[in-house]
Amino acid sequence: MQHSFNRRDFLKRAGLATGLGLLAGCTSSRSAMVASGNEPLFKISLAEWSLHRTLFGGQMDHLDFAQTAKQQYGIDGVEYVNQFFKDKAKDQAYLREMAKRAADNGVKSLIIMVDGEGNLGDPDEQKRIQAVENHYKWVDAAKFLGCHSIRVNAASRGSYEEQLELAADGLRRLTEYGAQQDMNVIVENHGGLSSNGQWLAAVMKKVDHPRCGTLPDFGNFRVSRDEEYDRYKGVEELMPYAKAVSAKSNVFDENGNEANTDYFRMMKIVLDHGYRGYVGIEYEGNELSEPEGIMATKRLLERVREELSA
Repeated sequence: MQHSFNRRDFLKRAGLATGLGLLAGCTSSRSAMVASGNEPLFKISLAEWSLHRTLFGGQMDHLDFAQTAKQQYGIDGVEYVNQFFKDKAKDQAYLREMAKRAADNGVKSLIIMVDGEGNLGDPDEQKRIQAVENHYKWVDAAKFLGCHSIRVNAASRGSYEEQLELAADGLRRLTEYGAQQDMNVIVENHGGLSSNGQWLAAVMKKVDHPRCGTLPDFGNFRVSRDEEYDRYKGVEELMPYAKAVSAKSNVFDENGNEANTDYFRMMKIVLDHGYRGYVGIEYEGNELSEPEGIMATKRLLERVREELSA
C-alpha cells in the first residue's frame, strides 16, 4: 500500500543530493522552469481508455473526446485508442473532423494506441509481416492528426530469446515505415514478456532505432498469472527509451494516493531520466466512476508536480 508523504519525508527518502544532481544534469533546470514560469515539470494528458466504459456504453461519442478532455477535465493533451474509431483509419473526412475538434479546443493530439492488428512478434513470418502492414494505416492516421507516436504491443510466442528476436524484427520493420512519416513507434508494457522491463529494454536495444521507444505504464507489470514484475524496477528500465508515460490508476486511499503505486517514487524515477513530456492519466478502477477517477488521478499528479517543483 502507498502511504501519504509530505515534501520533507520525500526528500529525506529520495535524497536531496540526488535531486540536485538531476537539476544539474538537465538541459533546463527545474528551478529555471519554475522561476521563469515556463514549462511545468511535466504536463498531464488524458488516455481515452479512461473513458472506455462511457464510450463502449454509447454515453459519449469518440469525436467528443478532445472537447471533453479540455472542457470537463481541463486537460490539453489526448491519447486516442483505435478501438473507438476502428474503421476510420483511412477516412480522411472523419480524421479531419477529429483534428478540427481538437484544434478548436486547444487540445494536442499526442498518440494513437493501437490494438487488434496482429502480433508484431508472430513466429509466422507472413503473419508478422501482415501485422506490421496492418499498422501502417494507423501511422498514417497519426501523422494526419499531428500525433508524435503510435503505441503498439510487442506480443509474441516462444522462448524468452525467441520472442526477443521476433518482436524486435516486427518493430524494426514498422519503425522503418514510421520513420518515413516522422512518426515514433512506442511499445507499452502490456502483458506477456512485454511486462518484463528487462526483456522490453533488450528489445529496444535490439531494434536500435531512434524512432522506436517505450511507453512505460505504472501498472501493467503482470507477466503471467503467477508472475508480477516489480513496477519500479520496470519503469526504471524502460525510461531510457520513453517517449511517453502512462500513469495507471485503479484505487485511491483516504489521502488521495493511488493505493497500488507510490506516485511520488514513480515520478521521481521518471524525472530522474530527464523526462519532461506528457504523463497520461489512465484510470481503470471500479470504485470511482470514470470522471471521478480521472479527476482523482489528475489531483494526485498535480500534487506530486507541485511538491517536486517546490
